[in-house]
Amino acid sequence: MEIANYLPLILLVLVAVGVVGAIIFLAEFFGPKNPTREKLMPYESGSDPLSEPQASRFSVKFYMVAISFILFDLETVFVIPWAMSWRESAALGHGFYSFAVMALFLTILTIGLVYEWSQGGLEWD
Repeated sequence: MEIANYLPLILLVLVAVGVVGAIIFLAEFFGPKNPTREKLMPYESGSDPLSEPQASRFSVKFYMVAISFILFDLETVFVIPWAMSWRESAALGHGFYSFAVMALFLTILTIGLVYEWSQGGLEWD
C-alpha cells in the first residue's frame, strides 16, 4: 500500500478544504454587514413568528409516515442490488437460497406494513 496511490485523493481533499476556507474568508471580510433586529432573530427570513415554537407540535402520524418512508426506502436499497445480482447467484447454484432470503426479508417488511396499516398509521386526518 503506497501513499502515491492516495495522492490524488489527498490532493482533492486539500483543494476542497482550501476552496471552502477561501469562500468563508472572503464572505466574512468582504461581505456586506448590515445587521438589523429582524435579521438577528433566530427565525428564517427574519419574519416574526406566529406562535411560540414549543406551542406547535407535530402529530405522531407525521413521524409514522416518515419512518415508513425511510423503512421502505431502505428496502429499495437492498432489493435493487439483490435483483441485479440474482442471475449470477443462480448461476453459481445459490439461486433458491438467495430467493428465499429475499422472500423472508420482504415478508417481514410486508407484515410490518400490514400492522401499521391496521393501526391507522397511514391514515391522515
